[in-house]
Amino acid sequence: MTKPPRPAYADRSSVIGVEGSGTGVREGQYADRSSVASARRLTAAEFQGLATVPAAVEWFANLANPRTRRAYQGDIEDFCQFVGLHTPEQFREVTRAHVLAWRRQFEQRGLSGATQRRKLAALASLFDHLLDRNAVAGGNPVHGVKRPKIDSNEGKTPALADHQAKALLEAPDPASIKGQRDRAILAVLLYHGLRREEAACLQVDDLQQRRGLQHLRIHGKGGKLRYVPLHPVAAERLHTYLEASGHHLGQDKAPLFRPLRGPKTGSGISAEGIYALVGQYAKAAGIAVAGLGVHGLRATAATNALEHEADIAKVQAWLGHANISTTKLYDRRHSRPEDSPTFKVHY
Repeated sequence: MTKPPRPAYADRSSVIGVEGSGTGVREGQYADRSSVASARRLTAAEFQGLATVPAAVEWFANLANPRTRRAYQGDIEDFCQFVGLHTPEQFREVTRAHVLAWRRQFEQRGLSGATQRRKLAALASLFDHLLDRNAVAGGNPVHGVKRPKIDSNEGKTPALADHQAKALLEAPDPASIKGQRDRAILAVLLYHGLRREEAACLQVDDLQQRRGLQHLRIHGKGGKLRYVPLHPVAAERLHTYLEASGHHLGQDKAPLFRPLRGPKTGSGISAEGIYALVGQYAKAAGIAVAGLGVHGLRATAATNALEHEADIAKVQAWLGHANISTTKLYDRRHSRPEDSPTFKVHY
């Protein structure tokens, strides 16, 4: 099998870090040309290279979330391979007919509606950027191409019942340092609805006092910060863990959750490590829920808050959702199994 060609946007993948510099000109005196040249940080070749970076490369570099970047990279590579694009200039020749043909191929490949929507969203985002930079003309060819409807108004991410969430919270051994750390991690996830990347990025100084209450400072998607009041259960477990580990003493920038094995690099537990941890304790607690992961705990927290009459707009801000329609996927108050007409049938 031959390796598919690299897409047009990937022709230039390196980004040169540029530091600001001064000319060192004194008052009333011009600096000579040699001092100006020595203060300059970019070579002529580097300057010219940056001036000719394609707009598509800039778009890709501005995708802050690594998972989004990986997914969108695959999507754009898929489109470029399908249409046969090899240079950035060929994006100017793309029409709606090309996009429609690509979408028809999705159905032949049996792609899910969610995957189809993401692929079209990736291409639409790229062309919006190209239009903004005048790299293409004539409008966005993805606009007007219908995307598959979402199957239902309820998200597919599984959420735990209350008794399952309690069992998961109690699964780690409270007598060991690992168990104390993991009890704190599970409490942070189930009481605050964090994404796994957000939990992995927490540092000791992200525990902050605001208006007399302890809060978590959360570094969300797109570099957005949000502050969430710390639940008493999570606060107690974090205190127990930090008192036992002691790694927070005099180290405000230390990771909140440290790995216990491997070389001491100063880094915190990884997002993948948190994902594996959730699966391990779910199995230990006898929780057999297909597809359960960290996002399932996020769905559990949001569903529980909404069922206990939390305002949906506040839940949106609490979860860090940009659009309230995403939050509504967690609103399962009208589809509780115990409220089903099944249990109203009597003979």
